[in-house]
Amino acid sequence: MANYESIKVTEEEGIARIELAREPLNVLNIAMMEELNSALDELIPREDLKAVVFHSKGKAFSAGVDVGEHMGDMAAKMIEVFHGIFRRMNRIEVPTVALVKGAALGGGCELAIYCDLVLASEKARFGQPEIQVGVFPPIAALEFPNLMHMNKALELVLTGDMVKALEAQRLGLVNQVYPLDEFDERTEEFVAKLKGLSAPVIRLSKKAVYRGAEGGDQALKDIETIYLEELMKTHDAHEGLSAFLEKRRPVWEGR
Repeated sequence: MANYESIKVTEEEGIARIELAREPLNVLNIAMMEELNSALDELIPREDLKAVVFHSKGKAFSAGVDVGEHMGDMAAKMIEVFHGIFRRMNRIEVPTVALVKGAALGGGCELAIYCDLVLASEKARFGQPEIQVGVFPPIAALEFPNLMHMNKALELVLTGDMVKALEAQRLGLVNQVYPLDEFDERTEEFVAKLKGLSAPVIRLSKKAVYRGAEGGDQALKDIETIYLEELMKTHDAHEGLSAFLEKRRPVWEGR
């Protein structure tokens, strides 16, 4: 992976980690977002990955997008680069995971909640304060109604109020909430579950769940096709079933 100034990208056992490293608040400026796009471009075609994990240095996951780059002629460029992150995340076939220890506000909140899985510390906070400076959050406008009741989605966008981690979990923004002093250990235990799985099976499982979210008989037919024509043609599906019957641990080959 390339060397970056505002992010750090590492990889171990099929887990790619993107660390937001523009301390202390990890404010997302255009240069940093371009680095995120570049890193994601490198990860999209990788068939050996099992997950992409976003985490951060500093006291905040991210306090949002640089307000100065919302102004005048820079706004269109900022939106293009910022939304490029999410368009690339749509093309990541393995789970994306956000580890949110501190505040995730504005664009930082959008980055976190756009991930497939969100793990938060009990001290984490989530919010979209854009309305208070005269704009609205496009990604939250897209995602909040999919994650919670419409009236609550409107409340959070229209007031800019923050919610604590447990409330965010109740609303559907967060999967797990851990005590702050256990956060690193508990999130590593969670990610380790993905490390122990087959990369192609993870990809096809995510594909099936997202197809299933569309609902209806056609979705079921499509999932059947994914199962029979894609999953059951992998080595790892047969290895997993055989290992279960033979009472042994599967040996994944990633194919």
